[in-house]
Amino acid sequence: MMRDGEDEIRFDWRRGGAAAAGLAAALVLVAMVFMVKFANDAREKALDAERHSYDVSLVVRNASSNISGAEAALARFVLDDKMDPNGYIYVNDWQLAGFELQQLKELERRNPDQLRRVFEAEQLYNRRGEQLSLAARAALANKGDAGISYYYASTVETKANPSIGHRLNDKLDEIIKAEREAMQQRIEQSQVFSAQADQLTDYMSWLGVLVGLGAIFLAVVSVQALRLNIQARRQAESEGERAEALELAVRQRTQELWEANQALKAEAQEREAAEAQLRQVQKMEAVGQLTGGIAHDFNNMLAVVVGGIDLALRRLNGPRREVMMHLNNAMEGATRAAALTRRLLSFARSEPLLPERVDSTELIGGMSDLLDRTLGERIRIDVDLSREAWPIYVDPHQLENAIVNLAVNARDAMQGEGLMRISTENVRLAANEVGDIRAGDYVKISVTDTGCGMPPDVLEHAFEPFFTTKPVGKGTGLGLSQIFGFAHQSGGEVGIESEVGRGTIVSIYLPRTEKAAEVRVHPAVQRTEAAEARVPGARILLVEDDPRVRTATVGALEDLDYEPVACGSGAEAIELFRAQVFDLVISDVIMPEMTGPELIRHLKKTSTHDFAVLFVTGYVGEGESDDLRGYELLRKPFTVGALASAVAAALARASEPPRTSAASATR
Repeated sequence: MMRDGEDEIRFDWRRGGAAAAGLAAALVLVAMVFMVKFANDAREKALDAERHSYDVSLVVRNASSNISGAEAALARFVLDDKMDPNGYIYVNDWQLAGFELQQLKELERRNPDQLRRVFEAEQLYNRRGEQLSLAARAALANKGDAGISYYYASTVETKANPSIGHRLNDKLDEIIKAEREAMQQRIEQSQVFSAQADQLTDYMSWLGVLVGLGAIFLAVVSVQALRLNIQARRQAESEGERAEALELAVRQRTQELWEANQALKAEAQEREAAEAQLRQVQKMEAVGQLTGGIAHDFNNMLAVVVGGIDLALRRLNGPRREVMMHLNNAMEGATRAAALTRRLLSFARSEPLLPERVDSTELIGGMSDLLDRTLGERIRIDVDLSREAWPIYVDPHQLENAIVNLAVNARDAMQGEGLMRISTENVRLAANEVGDIRAGDYVKISVTDTGCGMPPDVLEHAFEPFFTTKPVGKGTGLGLSQIFGFAHQSGGEVGIESEVGRGTIVSIYLPRTEKAAEVRVHPAVQRTEAAEARVPGARILLVEDDPRVRTATVGALEDLDYEPVACGSGAEAIELFRAQVFDLVISDVIMPEMTGPELIRHLKKTSTHDFAVLFVTGYVGEGESDDLRGYELLRKPFTVGALASAVAAALARASEPPRTSAASATR
């Protein structure tokens, strides 16, 4: 009985041990099953992440390709591509790139770093689109030069300041680089989880051998795990092949981009050559138009001069009144020719400005008598001047001429009868708000008329030189172009608005100045001082290289009771100055070998006595204008009266003590 009991107890112990072992094996098996499932799930997530990286890279490459294609299409469109006359290829490619950026944001919505890069790329895409749209709109409006200029400006870059398109490509490359790094990490994770799955499979196989009764179950699990392992390896191999295919596609796309870049460079060179040829054609056309306009106006004026002198010669023995009438007509023709020359110099910006701090309200307010005499009684003038107008730094005489020109144009537009309004106000403008103006504070001077107005086709050419709608002999076509040149020389801009049947508004925008006011003598006081400073019998050295001008000037000085000594060059003047004492030196500005300013500087250094200086010129370049400051200047052609005033003013300037100005004190 004891044996049976011991056997039963031993059997129960063995059965209990087997049960415990089976339970332990089952627990281990269950644990391993869960571990295999966890490893497989992790591997699947890693594979999904790999597929995500591949999708992101593919979308970025497509977006980059469409952006490059759109820019290339726009370049061809700007250069007048016959295959795409309306720019549809550019618009479609550019919009497709924008759609792909939106798709990229959806793909990267769970990755903050990549999402930030996508938003930055989208901002660069929008800014690049604004740049390209300027060229596209200009080209669509058949303004080829402007379209080419805008497109070329959008491609200009330096190492320190790369273009927006370059920065956009860099940002897309940065997104792809980040995805590549993430893809590499995910491939490594996939490999780790595959290795873990392999290891767990081995453990389960050994456990199946040891467990015995659970061998079938373990075999099934092992087969399943093996199948999953094979599947994972195949998927890993497939992902590797996809990665290789992606790398190949990247290399191919890089080659395509390089070829496209070379093509764009070639097109840019061709475009530059075309632009140079176009500029030459336009230059020759402008020269032809300029020559024709000048010849026409000068022939009219010379006809008056020649006809007046010829008639005066024929009537020398006749009544003095008729001779004087014809001579006065000749003088008027010569004066008009001189005024046209000054307009040409101002238009060419070869006439230097003599700017000073100006109160526009005070200047325009003082022009009332001049405007009344110029416009006549049938023109009513409404003046609305701001009492708080900012000071401006301009040439006051040029500003007066500009306002008079605008007033005369308004009078002609109203056919001599109507209401004209002159106003001033302070404005603050953004960059390019009016023409090419810079951002800042400006004083706006507007002249408004109630005349016939201008249609758009006339308004487009309003600032072109020699363009006029007035009858022959009524205008040179230089008025508005001269005002345009003056405003740009002064750092400002001109705006024009017109409506047929309602009138025209021309506005001059001049920049606000912070320069201190200079101490200046009123012109009336200067004229009084000049008259008092006239010194009959004063010795004058005249330096003029043109013998006819020299002879005429000597005769005029002798009639004015001065004692002139004339010579034709700077070297002769130096020899005469060493041998004699002169009260005044009158010198031409432009002369061979030695210019007038160079001569005066030499005489000032070597002279033992003080002397007055008067410069005479028919043309003053920008580079020489500073050399003439502080001296009197007489412009050719001049009358005997103008010469007398200039000589007296020069002698008066030399006799007065030096004046200082607040502006010079602050410099």
